[in-house]
Amino acid sequence: MNILIATSEAVPFAKTGGLADVCGALPVELARLGARPAVILPAYRKVHYCGLPIERLGIDFIVPIGSKTVVGHLLQSSLPGCDVPVYLVQQDQYFDRDQLYGADGKDYIDNCERFVFFCRAVLEVIRLLDLEVDVIHANDWQTGLVGAYLKIEYRNLPRYERIGSLFTIHNMAYQGRFWHWDMLLTGLDWKYFNWHEMEFHGKLNLLKAGLVYADSISTVSPRYAEQIQSSPLGCGLEGVLQHRHDVLSGILNGMDANEWDPQSDPHLAANYDSRSVAQGKAACKAALQEELGLPDEPRVPLVGFIGRLAEQKGIDLVADVIQRWVQTSDVQWVILGTGQPKYHRLFETLARRFPQQVAARLEFSNPLAHRIEAGADIFLMPSRYEPCGLNQMYSLCYGTVPVVRATGGLADTISEANGFSFQEYNSTALSETLHQACNTYRRPEAWSRLIATGMSQDWSWAHSARQYVELYQTTIARTG
Repeated sequence: MNILIATSEAVPFAKTGGLADVCGALPVELARLGARPAVILPAYRKVHYCGLPIERLGIDFIVPIGSKTVVGHLLQSSLPGCDVPVYLVQQDQYFDRDQLYGADGKDYIDNCERFVFFCRAVLEVIRLLDLEVDVIHANDWQTGLVGAYLKIEYRNLPRYERIGSLFTIHNMAYQGRFWHWDMLLTGLDWKYFNWHEMEFHGKLNLLKAGLVYADSISTVSPRYAEQIQSSPLGCGLEGVLQHRHDVLSGILNGMDANEWDPQSDPHLAANYDSRSVAQGKAACKAALQEELGLPDEPRVPLVGFIGRLAEQKGIDLVADVIQRWVQTSDVQWVILGTGQPKYHRLFETLARRFPQQVAARLEFSNPLAHRIEAGADIFLMPSRYEPCGLNQMYSLCYGTVPVVRATGGLADTISEANGFSFQEYNSTALSETLHQACNTYRRPEAWSRLIATGMSQDWSWAHSARQYVELYQTTIARTG
């Protein structure tokens, strides 16, 4: 089975979020299962600093963009530690920029044109490289036109007739909405700009195009697949998803077990497994407290949060609870992340006023993220919505008990056997659930059972990749 994974980012070439982790890890596992995956993404400026060899193929191509034609070039590399090919679409006017999608907090004004070009390039590469492709697996709005071009312009051409298309939604909130005149850039007939296909409240919507034209649709957890079929998580496209519910499925993302393994993690003060977790976590907790300037208090619960300081991640609830608890409860807190300036100011103030209880690192540090996962007792993920989530999986693997809001992938992974969850999105519900967690922490036998259950579960890509193989087979059958 030949799979071409089209994406706007993939580790280690370019990353802004979880999409890159998926598109860097899933192909490796698919190859282990006997599939023949390849990845295609734009040749951004930063791909040249990924540390991997990149070969210029000497292949140029021309695609129409509105009333003009644009020349592109092809580069090739491979994913680390394997022979999965990675094709890089080079067009320096579009992609030789410091950031992937925007600068100074604003999207690039030509994002529609940039990714129209990329979507056309995906289809052209199949012909140029004489690739055998059974399924094109497109991801998020940046590849939303791939399925449309396949069905409208390429379906009757040799080697394209039986290619199936899968479109994966990683976050419904990001839809690629552009003014209606950008329809001209696509080169597609205006007849497709209608409320059944590409139009959304007078704008061109590339995510909607992906949903309409794909043979199969998936998203990154079973619960999220249900939630996006209604408001508010459908973000206005719930009607489209209801109409296509028979081809919609949810597959949990996996975690990279090579990167996240407390037995071999080089960032930790002590390595451990399920048999040595008590001693290992104690050493990691003491080292983390020292690093953060917190008192060495082995019996005080240490609560961690890692993520964007944005209300989607529930940081407003976290801020409210910490302010209520900090003067009344014997708990330590560590916050790692960046985001809205008002939360930067708030956590800086709390850390300054209560240095014995609150540590705030307003940055992103991968090594520190690993040390927090290992050294914390409790990990907070009170997200307003969470398509899948990975940190709760890392926490389980590291023997850190999650406290989450039961939404999306958090609801699919956290149960009373391995953590704590709440339903209503408010700080009272979070506070009550965190009280329950802290009370259980003070009962060592019950706490050890939670840890043992979490560490015994397999959240690697192996299981998820098998589900994708089945979905690819179903997609191929649908094109029959």
